[in-house]
Amino acid sequence: MTEQQIQSKRIKQLEKEGYYVLKLIKTNKNGIPDLLALHPTKGILFSEVKTPTGKVSDLQKFRLNELRKQGFSVEVFRGETNGSSTEESFQMDELDAGGYF
Repeated sequence: MTEQQIQSKRIKQLEKEGYYVLKLIKTNKNGIPDLLALHPTKGILFSEVKTPTGKVSDLQKFRLNELRKQGFSVEVFRGETNGSSTEESFQMDELDAGGYF
């Protein structure tokens, strides 16, 4: 599954949970997560989407930690293939020792 496909599924999942989701393509800050999800009661979530083997760059880690310190929820979301099955499942991965903050 490509990062773009994982991203599309994550967007649908978040929208199903009541979030208004924006895909951030070009911003004034490099390393900003891929998705910005806004929820009226759950607040703001920044989501960096990666394939199961995709690496989070040092700049992306810096931005995620910067956003977390500002009080926002952040995640690294990875698509995982389920063994030999063609089904896809998802998990929130850890940032260093963090994960979904």
